[in-house]
Amino acid sequence: MVVRRLLVGLLTLWAASVLVFAGTELLPGDVATVILGQEKTPEAVAALRAKLGLDKPAPVRYIIWLTGMLQGEMGVSLVSSKPVADVIGGWVKNTFILAGFTAAIAIPLSLILGMLSAAFPNSLLDRSISVSSLMIVSVPEFLTASVLVLLIAVQLQILPATSHLTTGASAAATFKALIMPMATLTIASLAYMTRMTRAAIMDVLRSPYVEMAVLKGVPRGRIILLHALPNALGPIVNVVALVLGYLVSGVVVVEAVFAYPGMGRLLLDSVGLRDFPMVQSLTMLFCGFYIAINLLADILAMLTNPKLGEEG
Repeated sequence: MVVRRLLVGLLTLWAASVLVFAGTELLPGDVATVILGQEKTPEAVAALRAKLGLDKPAPVRYIIWLTGMLQGEMGVSLVSSKPVADVIGGWVKNTFILAGFTAAIAIPLSLILGMLSAAFPNSLLDRSISVSSLMIVSVPEFLTASVLVLLIAVQLQILPATSHLTTGASAAATFKALIMPMATLTIASLAYMTRMTRAAIMDVLRSPYVEMAVLKGVPRGRIILLHALPNALGPIVNVVALVLGYLVSGVVVVEAVFAYPGMGRLLLDSVGLRDFPMVQSLTMLFCGFYIAINLLADILAMLTNPKLGEEG
């Protein structure tokens, strides 16, 4: 079962590489023209395209690029003329820092809210959490970010509107810069995990052995913590994996709004500059992480529920 999931993951990653390369080929504009700027002439453009290897057929360039990626060579940035791996290092680190802090807050909080909602079904607390979750999940990230900037940065002037990270900054200054994007991502991911946690636990609470525990007088809190939650971990782990994938690969809008120096913002800048190797490498990193985290979630789900492996 695990081997089959690995093969499916590899095939998915290969299909993603084809789509990524084809997508960058369809981008309008020409990187040689962008680099040369006002100094562009037909001869200069042709010479630069030949130097960058852009004069080769697309299938040839795809094979060269894919071979390099398999060997760990991401290529050279067409704009800065530096190796892509050297350029993206700090940006990748910043994105994972933001995602890590957000996950450390959002995951425990969503589990707590989901368990509270399941512990008191159809109560005022349960309905309040459900309605709030529905309202939050329907609001796009850029609107949430804009409202936070308007209220906290402009009106109250408590935090800066942008999240600049400076080299050598203290831990307190770094955390202060992360608060606004962290809050936006937490709000965006909290509702989905809370609702799925409640649904998974409520499904387990309908099991015969749980009903027997209720008849024996076992406190509901003890039933949820010791019996329902462990048996609901399979779907909860899958939801957490989706959210982790979103926190890394879906932060383009949030990083752009707060001018946060992460992978998403670098991707937007690279698209504007037609820096194909940079765009391709960043997109493949996003795809690779998303596929890997979901593969890990499937394995953990099978470990927590061996029946899944038997059914596969």
